[in-house]
Amino acid sequence: MSVVIIGGNERMEQQYKQICKKYKYKAKVFTRMSGNLKTQIGQPDLIILFTSTVAHKMVHCALKEAQRFDIPVERSHSSSASALEAVLEGNRAS
Repeated sequence: MSVVIIGGNERMEQQYKQICKKYKYKAKVFTRMSGNLKTQIGQPDLIILFTSTVAHKMVHCALKEAQRFDIPVERSHSSSASALEAVLEGNRAS
């Protein structure tokens, strides 16, 4: 299983990956907009948007890719470790 995290804090990037690993997810984290974000997202099983710490352009790009490949999107206003765990726990239950 793979997950792409859009937004969040740069200093938390490794912690996000560790949390995802604990839930058996392979994670890609994008805290900044890169020119080729569209191609780097790929086709994960889940996209997580941290809405308080993400640029609108990144959200638009991620949602477009999610719609194109029918990827579920979870949004969280908070970009904390506990918010990520809540999203992953909720996704595991469904």
